Amino acid sequence: MTSSDPPDTPHPGLSFAAFVTMMAGFMALNGLAVDTMLPALPAIGEELGVVDPNDRQWVITAYLLGFGIFQLIYGPLSDRFGRRPILLFGVSVYALFSIITVFVGSFEAVVLTRFMQGTGSAATRVLVIAIVRDCYSGRQMARVMSLAFIIFLIVPVMAPAIGQGIMLFVSWHWIFLALALFALGLTVWAWLHLPETLRAEHRLPLSPRRVASAFKVIVTTRQSLGYTIAMTLMLGPLFGYIGSVQQIFADVFDAPQLFTVYFAMTAISMALASYVNSRIVERVGSRFVSHSALCAMLFIALLGLLITGVGLQSLASFVALQSALMFCFGLTAPNFGAMAMEPVGRIAGTASSVQGCITTVGAAILGFLIGQAFDGSTVPLISAFALNSALALVVVLLVEGRLFKPLHDVSVSR
Repeated sequence: MTSSDPPDTPHPGLSFAAFVTMMAGFMALNGLAVDTMLPALPAIGEELGVVDPNDRQWVITAYLLGFGIFQLIYGPLSDRFGRRPILLFGVSVYALFSIITVFVGSFEAVVLTRFMQGTGSAATRVLVIAIVRDCYSGRQMARVMSLAFIIFLIVPVMAPAIGQGIMLFVSWHWIFLALALFALGLTVWAWLHLPETLRAEHRLPLSPRRVASAFKVIVTTRQSLGYTIAMTLMLGPLFGYIGSVQQIFADVFDAPQLFTVYFAMTAISMALASYVNSRIVERVGSRFVSHSALCAMLFIALLGLLITGVGLQSLASFVALQSALMFCFGLTAPNFGAMAMEPVGRIAGTASSVQGCITTVGAAILGFLIGQAFDGSTVPLISAFALNSALALVVVLLVEGRLFKPLHDVSVSR
């Protein structure tokens, strides 16, 4: 325990600021693994003999699949064996396969190691929330997560520039080495200073039945299932955008050198939306905010199709369009996630793992299909935003019966 910590600190050995920074660091591992890769995709494809440029998107998709699937595993394991060992194991796997990727010599091997890297990173998605919940509750938990999220939001803004900066001096292999070093640094820090946060009396037996039960509750509870599906539909075009955005800047607008700057601009719009949401959601309600943003997303995507159809699209209009879509996504996603969890409060930990798996894997598949449809224009991507927004709106209407207000109150502990 440090001298600055109070005697009853929930994480002895770490000050509050250090705890928040550590949690944000673990959250950042996922964003770094995705966004630092974007400027490196052409070099990876060229060196490893990828003929179809669209196939380079497997570097992103394979990681996301591993990240999504293994969320189902880490939740129950951490309930049985504790948070600390499972978190350290997962991040170590992430670091190990980052290092292995440096030495592989084929594109297929890169895809495999990226999948395995994602399986390790999945631990951070599940365990950070669990660790914070072990230590804090209510408004204190919200404060910790908000502070960590502010630090985390810097990642998508800076990560492509970091990847591009590394490649100015060395090859793309060094991006993976940098990811490994960052992960190992966090692992050592946590091993030395992060205590076990799950009390022995709160540990649960390892039970596949509990995961199956949570899955059954989610797929049979209309609100939980509906908002999980809607979230998956919305994430699909976002993943499609991430997978194909480098090609869009290079092939459609002939401006690959501007990619990192404009990608950062769209990322900043999502961060701004998250901040706006935190300021208004308690006052006007999660349904009003998210349903309004979803309607706006559909309108903006249709406007983008119109602009493209009449031949008025430019780099500036595309960036403005994507920034607006990302802003709407930032207002919608956190509220959809919260509303999906409302009816399953009694199994929140396992339910979160199940929902994270469904949304990530489903959206990764959708995003891959959207990315594979890239034909040298932005039409497939913008069409996907329009179609998926419309489908998500239909799902929300089926769940709620109306927009902007709940049809009935839902107990958070049911």
